[in-house]
Amino acid sequence: MKIHKVRRMVFTSLILMLILIPVMSACQQAPANQGAKSSEAKISVSGAFALYPMMIKWAEEYQKINPGIKIDISAGGAGKGMTDTLSGMVDIGMVSRDVKTEEVNQGAFSIAVTKDAVFPTVNEKNPVLQDLMRIGVTKDIFSGIFIKKDIITWGQVVGKPEVTDAIHIFTRSDACGAAEVWAAFLGGKQENLTGIGVSGDPGISEAVSKDALGLGYNNLNYAFDADTGKPVKGIMAIPIDINGNGKADETELLDTKEKAVQAIANGQYPSPPARLLYLVTKGQPTSAVLDFILWILGDGQKYEGEVGYINLTETQLADQKAKLK
Repeated sequence: MKIHKVRRMVFTSLILMLILIPVMSACQQAPANQGAKSSEAKISVSGAFALYPMMIKWAEEYQKINPGIKIDISAGGAGKGMTDTLSGMVDIGMVSRDVKTEEVNQGAFSIAVTKDAVFPTVNEKNPVLQDLMRIGVTKDIFSGIFIKKDIITWGQVVGKPEVTDAIHIFTRSDACGAAEVWAAFLGGKQENLTGIGVSGDPGISEAVSKDALGLGYNNLNYAFDADTGKPVKGIMAIPIDINGNGKADETELLDTKEKAVQAIANGQYPSPPARLLYLVTKGQPTSAVLDFILWILGDGQKYEGEVGYINLTETQLADQKAKLK
């Protein structure tokens, strides 16, 4: 009797194992992102200086309600963010320009999350600053400085031939969205821009602030101080004479961050150099990364005005969310 009982127990165990093994195997092979929210994960982010302040705020707020999620963020330019993402070094790339076809072909999946703009900046002690703020600078003149290279003195810029001070041009040495967008506004590409190469948004603002004859371009949150809303110490954002009427109209004189944000939001500031900012993943995002991006497109939008960015419209948000489904 005991032998028969043991045999029955062994037989029953074998049957149960045959039933359970396929179920366990299926559970192990199921993707982790199938509707489940990851409560513990590490998300790595790199890329555009333009998005860096906003991503810092988003990460801080998201980690408050998701303490098991750790988000590491580094700035290094849109080009680095794209390269790091496509190579698998980071989970998310911050990109401050449109994603290129060849990048999409390599697996780049982009989601627009906010908007800002690039502004031309000069030293606050520029010898013709009053003239620049009064009449502004046309796109053609900026093109003559940065691309055509036939405008080389500040006197030429403001129509005062007696002023012979040379323009000291600073441009970005790193592959970045700010340079791409500024060049696009002037009818070229980043490689067409002339000037002394400087790495990063902070590098440009610092270089211009130390040179009375300096001229550069900066993203919104590097042209204006986050606390005071005034131009960053040592530099000024000069008006673009958009309509070419020979003067800086009230809607073109953006001497505070509040005015600049309003001009971008209502479309008075041209696009480019205004533009959408993107988060990029290699392939469609999943699991914790997907949860984080969906939060950014939802509750995360309420922090954009606080940091100094421009919210996407409801239609734009709906379009981006639809891409993630």
